[in-house]
Amino acid sequence: MLGLQEVIMTTDIGLIYGLVAVGVYLTFRTINFADMTCDGSFVFGSSVCAALIQCGISPYIAMVFATIAGGVAGLCTGILNIYCKISDLLSGIIVAFMLYSINLKVMGGMPNITLNDLDLSMNSWTIIALMLPLSALLVYLLFTDFGLALRSVGYNKKFSEIMGININAMKFFGLILSNALIGLGGAMFTQYQGFCDVSQGKGTLIAGLAAVIMGEKVFRFKKAGFFILACITGSILYRFFIMLALHSDFMQIETQDINLVAGAIIIAMMLVRKERESQADVSIEVRKKLLFTKKED
Repeated sequence: MLGLQEVIMTTDIGLIYGLVAVGVYLTFRTINFADMTCDGSFVFGSSVCAALIQCGISPYIAMVFATIAGGVAGLCTGILNIYCKISDLLSGIIVAFMLYSINLKVMGGMPNITLNDLDLSMNSWTIIALMLPLSALLVYLLFTDFGLALRSVGYNKKFSEIMGININAMKFFGLILSNALIGLGGAMFTQYQGFCDVSQGKGTLIAGLAAVIMGEKVFRFKKAGFFILACITGSILYRFFIMLALHSDFMQIETQDINLVAGAIIIAMMLVRKERESQADVSIEVRKKLLFTKKED
């Protein structure tokens, strides 16, 4: 039987990982860049935040530095892709791979840092207080001229170049903003859980993609102004699916089966997407035939 505390905790973690989903959306959807950096940038923001808090820095200042750290990770991916001519997929993998060693150095060579004995103010109300203005700022940004230019890069790069938009600059900005949000999410997760582990970034990309798919396809939010709401809602729903699966007695699912459950959820969402797309294609074909028949008559 699920308790109220478990429901609240699941919602909080869903909100935090909603930032990850927004970051994934910005790269995979907005600028059409298959960025794999997030598994590393999430822990990078987490480790920077934990290390600074241990040194006596305010948790809020630590989150600012964690956000900057995530942005630096995105910048490195952009440099590899644009100046070193490495593919978007491989450049993100390389940066995430290298960040594992960097995160260990930031954490003083320790695989984990515990913050349970320190005064941390991350709770449900703090998460909401941080998410609301940040979400409003991002929505506003996407509707400025700069935001429209950023979105146009993902839709049609050729047309964007003709219109005089600097594609490389937009890529850099999208990667920096995306990984900065993911780094902030890592910092918030560390403060909420009270610890940082060098391996906690595994599955970050999968969780973000699952949230984006659920938000887009289940709730059908199409306008740019609703993308944050879609990502956050999808993230919370994804966490509740995981929680219900782990608390389901008849399925006999244990903690080590979490990756199997996550993969099954994503496959189910993709099947729903394909079914809807096929139905839409059939509907379009029927309308075309009806229109053609009327013209002949």
